[in-house]
Amino acid sequence: MPVHKDESGNRYVQAEAEVPGTPEEVWEAIATGPGITSWFVPSQVDGRVGGEVVCNFGPGMDSLSKITEWDPPRRFVADSRDGLGPDDPTVATEWIVEARDGGRCVVRVVHRWFMDGDAWDAQYEGHTHGWVSFFRVLRLYLAGFRGQSGAPVQVMGVAPEPRDAAWEAWTRPLGLYGAAVGQRVQTPADAPRLAGTVEWAGQPAWPEELLIRLDAPAPGIAHLVPHAMGGQVYLTMRLYLYGDDAPAAAAEAGTAWQAWLHEHFAPVAVPA
Repeated sequence: MPVHKDESGNRYVQAEAEVPGTPEEVWEAIATGPGITSWFVPSQVDGRVGGEVVCNFGPGMDSLSKITEWDPPRRFVADSRDGLGPDDPTVATEWIVEARDGGRCVVRVVHRWFMDGDAWDAQYEGHTHGWVSFFRVLRLYLAGFRGQSGAPVQVMGVAPEPRDAAWEAWTRPLGLYGAAVGQRVQTPADAPRLAGTVEWAGQPAWPEELLIRLDAPAPGIAHLVPHAMGGQVYLTMRLYLYGDDAPAAAAEAGTAWQAWLHEHFAPVAVPA
């Protein structure tokens, strides 16, 4: 998504998606801690002007922002810095919910920052591509598990580049390589249990991505995607499990999948 510039000189990028649900139901999913945790990453939200939003992307990787505008169930804005260096800009992230006919809404996220140059353009363009991916998870959550609190699992391994080779090395032993939308998939007996139907299987610009609606180890969603960075490929698996047994299933799955990834790929170093 291209970087734009508004009349005030702010640079901005945005992404949006149409999702099922009323504005109140969609707001619950994008503006509360339990809601965000159920389709994105473990999060906490103090829903008020001056309140904090904390999103945890892994050990030692918390993203902190402060709410500057709060207008449920339509819009909120939170300011943050990414902590990527002394000159990284303060970014205002705006979330907007717009009602549509037929019990649907459009969700839009806009990142705005002020800089004279384009030093951070690529970074925030990457953010919007990430949102497009997570919005697919949000859409599936609202379609099949709306209002349910999810028990999340986040695990990661590291493989050498290139990305496509790392993807094959990761997914082929799991019986997932080359899976197509609508296909029923199931991991083999020597891997942690995962079974369901493929809902998304990448696109021409990024074919290495899977979104699976799960029925095992519990009803839920699995999202698998590799990211090339710093000469390595980070293999990220996120599970969102629902139902009464979800917390226990998530704890067991997290331990099993992290052990499997560490056996087959390099463990991820935890920041000090």
